[in-house]
Amino acid sequence: MFLETPYEMALNTAKRFRELRKRKNITIKTVSEKSGVPYSTVKRFERLGEISFVSLVKLVSAIGEDAEITGLFANVKPTSIEEVIRGNRR
Repeated sequence: MFLETPYEMALNTAKRFRELRKRKNITIKTVSEKSGVPYSTVKRFERLGEISFVSLVKLVSAIGEDAEITGLFANVKPTSIEEVIRGNRR
């Protein structure tokens, strides 16, 4: 199992976002305007992986990939029977 540091995860997420944005022929200016996230914030995210979660959600939505965000943690499986039992009580 390959484990990334949080910094590496952020950089790799930014890289994948940038690649997807470019594949869809969406400019940074366009994604900034559609999302309401400042141009400089989009540039910083793509370069350094630094962004607030709310801004990331706005960017992902602006490129039409809402399911990527809404799917986060959707497929997390319980690791024990106790976890299943606790989950059923909520």
